[in-house]
Amino acid sequence: CVFDWAVNSGPGRSAKALQSFVGATTDGAIGPMTLAAVAEKEPKEIVEDIHKQRQDFYKSLKTFSTFGKGWSRRNDETKESAVEMIT
Repeated sequence: CVFDWAVNSGPGRSAKALQSFVGATTDGAIGPMTLAAVAEKEPKEIVEDIHKQRQDFYKSLKTFSTFGKGWSRRNDETKESAVEMIT
């Protein structure tokens, strides 16, 4: 889900969202410290938080009324796929 968001909005935004949730330094560079913090969290919780942060970001954009339906669909599908990968 982090990778998919990076494709849409750039790697820095998705990396910082992940780092923010897991309590790592939000510098946009995923390294050993971020990965260690990720390992301490439940994968499904990470996926759900990334989904929420991504949706909130999309809703904040001026063009959400035009493109929001497609963005939201992709975000929902990404969450579903990520949850399936976990289980």
